[in-house]
Amino acid sequence: MSLSSSPFPALPSLPFSPCRPRPPRPKLRLAAVSESRARDAPRLESDRARRTFGHSELVKKVSGAENGGLDVLYDDGFGAVSVKDYFDAAKAIDKPDGGPPRWFCPVECGAPIRDSPLLLFLPGTDGVGMGLILHHKSLGKVFEVRCLHIPINDRTPFEGLVKFVENSVKNEHAMSPDKPIYLVGDSFGGCLALAVAARNPNIDLVLVLVNPATSFGKSQVQPLIPILEALPSNLHVTVPYLLSFIMGDPVKMAMASVEDNLPILQTFEELSNSLTSLLPLLSDLADIIPRDTLLWKLNLLKSGAAYVNSRLHAVKAEVLVLSSGKDNLLPSGDEADRLWASLKNCKVRYFKDSGHTLLLEDGINLLTILKGTITYRRSRRHDNVTDYLPPSVSDFKTIHQSDRWFKVATSPVIFSTLKDGRVVRNLAGVPDKGPVLLVGNHMLIGLELRPIYEEFLREKKVIIRGMGHPVLFSKATETSRKEISTIDTMSIYGALPATPSNMYRLFSRGSFVLLYPGGAREALHRKGEEHKLFWPKNPEFVRMAARFGATIVPFGVVGEDDIVELVLDYDDQKNIPFIKERIEEMNQDVGKIRVGVDDEISNQQLYFPGLLPKLPGRLYYLFGKPIETRGMDILKHRKNANVLYLQIKSEIERIISYLKRKREEDPYRNIIQRTLYQASWGYSAKVPTFDP
Repeated sequence: MSLSSSPFPALPSLPFSPCRPRPPRPKLRLAAVSESRARDAPRLESDRARRTFGHSELVKKVSGAENGGLDVLYDDGFGAVSVKDYFDAAKAIDKPDGGPPRWFCPVECGAPIRDSPLLLFLPGTDGVGMGLILHHKSLGKVFEVRCLHIPINDRTPFEGLVKFVENSVKNEHAMSPDKPIYLVGDSFGGCLALAVAARNPNIDLVLVLVNPATSFGKSQVQPLIPILEALPSNLHVTVPYLLSFIMGDPVKMAMASVEDNLPILQTFEELSNSLTSLLPLLSDLADIIPRDTLLWKLNLLKSGAAYVNSRLHAVKAEVLVLSSGKDNLLPSGDEADRLWASLKNCKVRYFKDSGHTLLLEDGINLLTILKGTITYRRSRRHDNVTDYLPPSVSDFKTIHQSDRWFKVATSPVIFSTLKDGRVVRNLAGVPDKGPVLLVGNHMLIGLELRPIYEEFLREKKVIIRGMGHPVLFSKATETSRKEISTIDTMSIYGALPATPSNMYRLFSRGSFVLLYPGGAREALHRKGEEHKLFWPKNPEFVRMAARFGATIVPFGVVGEDDIVELVLDYDDQKNIPFIKERIEEMNQDVGKIRVGVDDEISNQQLYFPGLLPKLPGRLYYLFGKPIETRGMDILKHRKNANVLYLQIKSEIERIISYLKRKREEDPYRNIIQRTLYQASWGYSAKVPTFDP
C-alpha cells in the first residue's frame, strides 16, 4: 500500500510515487508522517495495479496458489536496473524543498501478493532513499515497500528521526498486530532500525542490517571530519572522489548492468562500457551530498552509533546482518562479530569480496538472501509451508551459475521409469501432479541433491520440498562470518526440517516431497558403506503417504565413489582426542528426529567427514515405477504397510545395483572422454551415456 508525509512536490517522470491519498478502506495500512500529524494521517493505498510479466519459453505457467500467489520460476524483475539508475533517481528526487522527512512508494514495486508484510527502507548517509533501487521489483512482489527520504537541507536530529520511524511502526502495528514489520537499514539506516527496535521490544520487528554504522567510532572517516570542516567550499568538488572509495568496488557496481552468460570478450566489452559511464557520475555525489549536509550526516552517524550502542541489550527483534569484507568506510566484518555475540536472535551473512554499498553491487539479490536464510514470514512465527516463496527465474539462474562447474565435472544422467516399465532419459515417468513422495538413498554429504532439485524445476517446473535434519536449519549452523551456503541454496529450492507435521501439511497441499529414510546415517556413512541403505524398522512414511493417496516414487543414485574418497570417517575421528571433543560439543544440543526410538540411525552423530576429491566420474539417477497408494488397504492393516515398505526398500536396492552395473557400459563415465565430446559438440550439449 502507499503512504505519504507532507504533500510531495510535483516531480514529473520519477521512478517513485508520492502516494496520492485514496478513500479510506478497512484494514488498509497506515503509517505516521510526523508526530503532530500521526493521529490524522489518512489511510492510503496504491493506485498502481499489479503488473504482469512475460515469461520466457523456459517458464511453464503453474498455479501460484500453493506458493503464496507466485508461480514457480516467476519473473522477479531483478537485474533490469543498474547503478546508473540510482544516480539518475537520486538527482531527480534530491531537491531542496524545505520539507520534512517522508515516505515514498517506488512505482516499480507494483502490488504485492496477498497478506504481504510491510518493509520500511531506512537509507544510508545519502538520505535519498533510493538505495534499494536494484531490488524494488523483486521485493515489491512479496512486500509493501516504503522508503524513507531525508531532504538535503533537513536537520532533524537522530532522536527525531527515530521517533518519526517509530510512529510509523506503531501505527502499522496497531493496524496489523499479527504481522511482522521489516526494517531494512543500510549503514546509517541500520542505526535507526536498531534504535526503533530497542525502544519497541514488544512489536514484532525483523531487522535487516546492511553494513550497519554502529561501528562508526572505529571508522577510517572519523579523522577526516575536522579536515572536511576546514575545507574551503570551493574545494568541495574533491569530496566525491574521496567518497568514491567509500562507495565500494566500482567494478562490482558496474557489473550489475552486465548480462550473465555472455562470451568472455563481450563481457569485458560490456563491463568497460558500464564502468566508463559510471565513473563520471561520481561527481554527482557533490550535488546529492553537499558539504554542509555531509558534515551534518557524519556527526549524525556519530551520535546515532553512540545512541544505539548504549541500548543494544534492549533489542529483542529478529536480526539479519549482511556484512562486507572490503568495506572501506566501516569495519563491518568485526562489527558483525560483535552484533552476532550481543544480540539474542541474530544471523549473519558475510560477503568477503564486497564493499560498503552492498545493495548496489552485482549478484546481490536481497530477496534471494531472505529466502535462503528463512527470514521471510507473514505472521508472528515462520511457517515452513505457507511462508515458503518459490525460486524465481533469477534465483534459478544464479544458483545454476554457481553450480556449473560441479555439473560439468559430474555430468549427471537422470532416468525415469514409465508405467509400461520402459526406462527413459528424462523425468517423464514421474507424475506431473502431487501429492508425490520421492524416496531414495542418500550419498555422502548429500552430493546428489542439487541436480535433483534443478532437473525437476527445469523439466517439470515442480518444487521438491526436501525433508532435512532439523539441525541444518537451527542456530547451531550459524556463525558470525557465515557466507551463503549450500543450506541456504537448499532452502531456496524448498528444503525444510523433517517433522511429521511438515510432511502431513505438505501432502495435504498436494506437494512433491523428497525423503531419505536413512537420513544422516547414510549422508555421513563410514568407509566401505557407499550406496548402502540404513533404514529404520518402522514404515514411518508409508502410512502417511497412504492417508493422502500420495504416489510413491522410489529412486536410486550412484557415483559418489567416482567423485570423492572418504579418508576420515566417524570411526577415525572419534579416536583423535581434540576432534572427538569437538564432535561431542557439536552434538550436545542436537535432538532426535525419531523420538522414543533407540537405534543406530536415531543415534547417528553429526560430524564433518574428511574427503579427498577424485578425477570425477559421473552421477547416475534412476526413478523407478510409481507406486499408487490410493485404494491400498494400508491404514487399517499395519502388516500391509510393512510389506509395501520392504517392497520400496528392495526396489531402491535393485535400482542401485542396476546403475552400478550399467555405468560400466558408459563410454563417457570418465571426465576426459566427456571433455573431448563437449569440445567437439559444445559444452551445452547433452553428453551420451549407456543405453538403458
